[in-house]
Amino acid sequence: MDLTDEILMARQRVYGIGSRTPLERMVLDPVTGGELWVKREDLSPIRAYKWRGAFNKMAKLGESERRRGVVAASAGNHAQGVALGAAKLGISAKIFMPVPTPALKRESVRRHGGERVEIVLVGDTFHEAAAAAEASVREHGHIMIHPFDDIDVIAGQGTIADEIILSGEGPFDVVFLQIGGGGMAAAVSYWLKKFFPGIRVIGVEGQDQASMKRAIENGGPVPLDYVDVFCDGTAVREVGKHTWEICRSTIDEMTLVTNEEVCAGIQFLWDNGRVIPETSGAMGVSAWLKRREEFRDCRCLTILCGANMDFARLAWIVRHAGIGSATRVYYRFTIAEVPGTLFRILELIRSRANIIEFQYGKNDPATAYPVIGFDAGAEELRRLHDDLEEARIPYEDVTGKPEVEFRMIPWNPSVMASPVFVQVEFPERAGALSDFLRGFYQGVNLCYFSYQYSGERVGRAMIGFEVMDPSIRESIEKWKADRPAGLRAIQVLNTDEILHRRP
Repeated sequence: MDLTDEILMARQRVYGIGSRTPLERMVLDPVTGGELWVKREDLSPIRAYKWRGAFNKMAKLGESERRRGVVAASAGNHAQGVALGAAKLGISAKIFMPVPTPALKRESVRRHGGERVEIVLVGDTFHEAAAAAEASVREHGHIMIHPFDDIDVIAGQGTIADEIILSGEGPFDVVFLQIGGGGMAAAVSYWLKKFFPGIRVIGVEGQDQASMKRAIENGGPVPLDYVDVFCDGTAVREVGKHTWEICRSTIDEMTLVTNEEVCAGIQFLWDNGRVIPETSGAMGVSAWLKRREEFRDCRCLTILCGANMDFARLAWIVRHAGIGSATRVYYRFTIAEVPGTLFRILELIRSRANIIEFQYGKNDPATAYPVIGFDAGAEELRRLHDDLEEARIPYEDVTGKPEVEFRMIPWNPSVMASPVFVQVEFPERAGALSDFLRGFYQGVNLCYFSYQYSGERVGRAMIGFEVMDPSIRESIEKWKADRPAGLRAIQVLNTDEILHRRP
């Protein structure tokens, strides 16, 4: 399939509503000369690349077709592109979106399209929304603006690669291209191969979104039984026939990334460029990070294809970025439920790794199972393992376990003796919390501990103590007025309320 003329003609249309986006060098290795260049589609009119293909298709419609109106199905970014085109060209558009589409993307569609756009929320997936859009086309005779499997749409996306060529920054050795339906990957790989014939094209898909990988292996598009929607912009059950035909000849290999690796990619883009992409927008960078050592002396390229991130997702992303970069792990320890034992583990650990989470509740009178999250490099973890083995402290890796993932902290009030609960705020530095606990562990036993690193200058924890010595109980009651050294704030909580008892 020859896209050359179509991509060249698309130049004349897409720049009617948008301009070229920057190509930025984000990484330069001073030793090897390796580089990572990022095409900043997040700086486009809709904060994503989809406006290119949608507008190119709509701008080619004749007057009679425009009067019939257009229909589209989208999880968000394509919908915004169609909405923008509808407003600019004076075309009525009906856009079908899955019900769980993030509010940010729905509002953006309304903002770009105004009165020209009608949004119809239907189904839980893009596949269901697409079926509803096709039914509307059959019933009302609208023109379908497909999000990826249309030559005019593919050609519009090809202007991304055209800008890369015209930038004069090439050639590049490797390009990482994320794939949903395959429109962008088909166009960009086709154009880059044409001008940089030696470039290695690596297609990137989510681990549970690998519809292009399956199509290439199968000899044609086939639907996936299950599609993970964490990277919602690439959550496509089945790639297009046109996109598959192009990609099977232009993509050299496929690589898969996990959701945690995507989170690590988002953190990388923030750390290095102060950019927060949407999840699908970071997939190319995530794949590069995963294989960075393999291509450390190469000139690499990827596309930050969108930044329409729902703000509510950031907490989950931050929590999982360390897991994706293989620097964050969670261990469950098995220790005797004896006063001071848990504190001694904290003392052992703090010299080896940074504690970023603590989950513990007393649930058994004889044995404790605290879960501690660490942020550490490979060498630090190796030393920590050696120390734990030498101290004969049993532990298991529970990274990603559901009970850890959702912070399920089992605890049993009936096995807690004279508990007192406090909420503390302390300087977020290594050893600050241990310094506070050191002065009290002789007469108390920790029976509850919940702490999670938040990225602030202060840390916050909820701690439960079993207090056997009446004098210590009296001192705890005075902490709020006369807090121990090293604490910024402390609040003694109502134990009866916490234990769901009433006087």
